[in-house]
Amino acid sequence: MEKILIYGFITLTLVLWIWAIVDILKSHFKEGNMKNVWLAFVILFPIIGSIIYFQFRRKIINRKSRKFEPNFK
Repeated sequence: MEKILIYGFITLTLVLWIWAIVDILKSHFKEGNMKNVWLAFVILFPIIGSIIYFQFRRKIINRKSRKFEPNFK
């Protein structure tokens, strides 16, 4: 039972870590150098770096806001 929990934790950690790295590489940041800084931070501190990145992601990434403006004419 303990091995299952350990393997599950390791698997979830790897998935979160890889997901964060892929998201960083695909994103366009407001400041050009921030991609390298976040990438280094997530690589050096996999668990806490990934969690912090996903917490602050909306504030640091340039995303065009989409507005719902239907035209029902």
